[in-house]
Amino acid sequence: QVHLVESGGGLVQSGGSLRLSCTASVSNLRIYAVKWYRQAPGAQRELVAGIARDASTSYAESVKGRFTISRDNAKNTVYLQMENLKPEDTAVYYCNSYEYWGQGTQVTVSS
Repeated sequence: QVHLVESGGGLVQSGGSLRLSCTASVSNLRIYAVKWYRQAPGAQRELVAGIARDASTSYAESVKGRFTISRDNAKNTVYLQMENLKPEDTAVYYCNSYEYWGQGTQVTVSS
């Protein structure tokens, strides 16, 4: 069983930045692939970014160049650094690893 806990969401103005954290209840997070998803009201959950076991990363086209996913294995934490935020980035952001999901953290970007 892996527990994932997200934090770092909040309200920010358009053009602002936030850093989300996903901390796992395991001591060897480096062997897990981790993804960030988001779900806006009335929309389907969509994949935002992922980091593989080998630390390679991937991003949705809508966030490329603005979001950066990274991991700190010593802290069992994966981060999502979000820059130049837009109102359309408003959503609940979820951390995922295989069948495990966090509870989500709300990100709201005001125009």
